[in-house]
Amino acid sequence: MSKLSGVFTKGAESYGRFVEVFIDGHWWVVGDALENIGKSTKRLLNIAYPFLNGDFRSLGLRGSSPKVSGYARPGKDIEKRFKD
Repeated sequence: MSKLSGVFTKGAESYGRFVEVFIDGHWWVVGDALENIGKSTKRLLNIAYPFLNGDFRSLGLRGSSPKVSGYARPGKDIEKRFKD
């Protein structure tokens, strides 16, 4: 206890480092979370509304009726399927 000259400054310095790492780490985690949320939202919106980004290729696939596309019909009888 003979050298108390730097106790306050060293304590403040270590507290400042702790706060800096704490805040910096939280900004890093929050930034990563927001980036992932943004990418996921953008991906979901692109799937739900492809025409917003100029992707008109998949418009023909949405909402096609069974009359136009038809149902899958079996090519073999049920007995022949299990014999092959």
